[in-house]
Amino acid sequence: MAVRQALRLRDPDGSVHLAAAVHLAEAAHAGIAASRAARQLRGEAETALADARAIAGSATSKLVDGEPGAVLLREAEAERATVLAVGSHGRRRAAGVLLGTVAARVLRDAECSVLLAREARDDETWPRAVVVGVDGSAGSAVAVAVARSLAERFGGTVRALASVKDDVDTEAARAIAPDLDEQPGRAVEALAAASEAADLVVVGSRGLHGLRALGSVSERVAHQARSSVLVVRSAEV
Repeated sequence: MAVRQALRLRDPDGSVHLAAAVHLAEAAHAGIAASRAARQLRGEAETALADARAIAGSATSKLVDGEPGAVLLREAEAERATVLAVGSHGRRRAAGVLLGTVAARVLRDAECSVLLAREARDDETWPRAVVVGVDGSAGSAVAVAVARSLAERFGGTVRALASVKDDVDTEAARAIAPDLDEQPGRAVEALAAASEAADLVVVGSRGLHGLRALGSVSERVAHQARSSVLVVRSAEV
C-alpha cells in the first residue's frame, strides 16, 4: 500500500528507498525463547522487505535493527527524502498516541512531507480525487500547489476546502483557491468527512514537531481521514 502509493507520487526523475525495521530488542521479552523470537522477527522483516522490492523493482532497500519510527526518521534524513511514506493500520489518533505507532511518530517528527497511506479504491488510477485544506497560510498555499500538481499529473480533480469556524484568513484562502469550498464545521471534521469520497487529502504543516505537533490539524486529519493523507512540509513531491 505505502510502496505502491510512494511509487505513484514519485517524480519521474526521483527514486524510492525501502527501509524495513526489525526491533530485535523486543525478542528479549521472550526469555529463554529470545533467540527463536529474534529469528522470527528478522524473518518477518526480511519477507516484508522482499515483498516491497517485488513491487518497487529497482528501488534501493535496507533492513535495519531498531525501533521502527526512529529507523524511518533516520533513513529519511540520510536519504534526504522529500516524502516519507508509511502504511496505516486503521487506528484512530487517540489509540495511535497511546500505542506510540510508527505513523504517529513520523507525523510528529519527520522533517520532510509524510504520506500516510490507506487502501486505495483503485491502485491504477490513484489519486484521482484530491481534497486539500486551505486556511490562508503559506503552508496551505504549498498544499494547494501540490494538490493541483498531482491532479494535473493524474487527470484528477481538486476540491479546496476551508472551515469558517477555525482560525482562517478567508481573504487569503480565497486568493489561494478561488474555487474555495467554505464549510461551516471545524476543519478536521470537514476534511475527515470529505475524505470519504476522496483518494487523497493534502494538508499543509505549520512546522510543528514533537510534542508541539500533538493535536495539530494536520496530525488529527491524518489519523481521522478515511483516505490516504499527505502532510506537506516541502514544495517537492
